Amino acid sequence: MNIFDIMGPVMVGPSSSHTAGAVKIGYISRRLLGEPVTSAKILLYGSFLTTGKGHGTRKALVAGLLGMKPDDIRIPNALDLANEQGIELQWGEAVLKDAHPNTAQLILTGRSGRTLEVIGQSLGGSRINIAEIDGIETNFSGDQPTLVVHNQDQPGHVSEVTSMLAHKGVNIATMQLYRESRGGEAVMVVECDQEIPKEGIDWLAKVEGVNKVTYLSVAED
Repeated sequence: MNIFDIMGPVMVGPSSSHTAGAVKIGYISRRLLGEPVTSAKILLYGSFLTTGKGHGTRKALVAGLLGMKPDDIRIPNALDLANEQGIELQWGEAVLKDAHPNTAQLILTGRSGRTLEVIGQSLGGSRINIAEIDGIETNFSGDQPTLVVHNQDQPGHVSEVTSMLAHKGVNIATMQLYRESRGGEAVMVVECDQEIPKEGIDWLAKVEGVNKVTYLSVAED
């Protein structure tokens, strides 16, 4: 960490973990969903639940879901803005085991009916970790273009993903592999140095044995 991490980012709000980090969790979740949010069930855990009210954590999470970043001056009005847009919000307590104390579980539905469940952790200094997507363990920051592939645990899927990226001229920064059980559902989390062209993602989604493809673009809309 450098001195700017310790002092905190440019942000609106009293806390780099409970406010800025919470905005980023909502923002990354919205980008992973890939479309405007129409309803969100937001479950809070640990310090997010017990002290989040005073730090504006609820407003921050919703601001991120609306596409705001931590320095957006509209963050204090996020709940009103969500209400004006007809977004349905539900709040509750997350039932998690041994989770990070600053954790939010977001169950989202988008305009097309697409759904996504994300567990995000705020690590301090506005740094976050996306710890789970749709019930499968992950581990990425959201700072780089990130491809998340849900597939059957069968030979060949890793090579199909890496071949597609090589064909599109995209360099892999990190790759993580997870699976529920042998032969069950597996997940690849691939952080990249460049944005992945849409045609590559669309092709991958049609590959036999691939159940779902989620892509986090860090390019501005």
